[in-house]
Amino acid sequence: MKELVELIAKALVDQPEKVAVSVLDGEQTTILELNVAPEDLGKVIGKQGRTARAIRIILGAAGMKIKRRFNLEIIEKDLEKAPEPAPEKD
Repeated sequence: MKELVELIAKALVDQPEKVAVSVLDGEQTTILELNVAPEDLGKVIGKQGRTARAIRIILGAAGMKIKRRFNLEIIEKDLEKAPEPAPEKD
């Protein structure tokens, strides 16, 4: 399933070399974490989340065949633009 998500994501983004998928296995569920470049995040999510929902539906259908649940988490990490904490007032 990791390869499936990677293939779909690389086809959607402008920077396919920055696509990374990590797998967290549980007893009944497998979590797939998708990391893409910050500027490609919108392409993977799509308008109103339609693209992300479609990828999740494909994972669900493929998982039914092997009797396993898959969850897709799209990781939004943009460390360079993280807001600084507000200073505390005394």
